[in-house]
Amino acid sequence: AGDRRWVIQLPGVLPPTSDPLISPDPRDWRVQLLVGQTAMVDCNLHTFSARIRPERLPEGKGALYQVTNVSPLISTRKACPGNQRTSKFVPMAGKPYVVPYNASFPIVLDAPAPLELRWRLWKAETTSEPAQLVR
Repeated sequence: AGDRRWVIQLPGVLPPTSDPLISPDPRDWRVQLLVGQTAMVDCNLHTFSARIRPERLPEGKGALYQVTNVSPLISTRKACPGNQRTSKFVPMAGKPYVVPYNASFPIVLDAPAPLELRWRLWKAETTSEPAQLVR
């Protein structure tokens, strides 16, 4: 109760990129899930914490994620000139939440209101660099 379900159906075939440094192989791609909320904010930095938890589904049924432990919106407390406020998407704090790209199944995320979900695609470069061995 009170949760909303967001579904991302990834495109199976993306248009080829003109950049030869970007991998055309979907196994090298990832999807970043951006959980956040649109809020009226001032010049301060705003954020909130939450947890994205993967749910177990039968093999081959897709990916389901649950957002839990959502904290209230917090902000810094500096003085803002003019007390101007704008509507802005405020993302969840923490490291980016990245999942494998798989166009065969949708990505499903359940989150309590007023949270919303946005996503972006990450593509790897075709080249790799050797790491330095330290002894």
